[in-house]
Amino acid sequence: MNDRFALDRMAGDTRADLAEACRQIIDELASSTADSAAFAAAAQAVQQAVAILHDRSHGRPYEGGEASLADYQDHLFIDHSPLVGVLNPLAPPLSLQADGTRVVGRVTFGAAYEGPPGCVHGGFIAASFDEVLGFAQGLTGKPGMTGRLTVSYRSPTPLFQELEFVGDVERVDGRKIFTRAELRVAADQRLCAEAEGLFISMKPEVFQRLMRDRGDEEPAG
Repeated sequence: MNDRFALDRMAGDTRADLAEACRQIIDELASSTADSAAFAAAAQAVQQAVAILHDRSHGRPYEGGEASLADYQDHLFIDHSPLVGVLNPLAPPLSLQADGTRVVGRVTFGAAYEGPPGCVHGGFIAASFDEVLGFAQGLTGKPGMTGRLTVSYRSPTPLFQELEFVGDVERVDGRKIFTRAELRVAADQRLCAEAEGLFISMKPEVFQRLMRDRGDEEPAG
């Protein structure tokens, strides 16, 4: 994904503004020491926002079944990804740049992602590796799904500091795509973790079945 392209494409999209506001309230809730009255007022405001959207239509633009695997990888999934999605308030978000199959991801995790005191929860680190390596393997032209992900944690990963993931494809053997990545603190390049991933190329018909099944399970809006 070209991050500049993503930003340009989302410019003026009010959904992105709402997602960013949700990220901010999540971060405030994770660290605020306000009094009970303040939390009650904030809860009421959030509930009002929910009410505005609840009775409107719901869905995703790829539900019609026309979306190809390439389109899905290109932006439809990316926008809503829990790691990189500009429209998903769960995402930090992780920003990705690609050069060939080499992918660089940059992110700063806030208080909502804390595990050990002052450190990023290891589960979010593993998920970020999966996202970075998933994009790398997708650039081979035969994208697939994660078959195995092995993470080795080398040192504590700090919150509130820019982090850098670098991942690439090591080799392709039939449907098997082997990948490797590192996570470092951007400022001093301290190694925080390493990962190895195995992805299995997905047949187009399997992807279409997943899309169809997802549409059947989509809650009515």
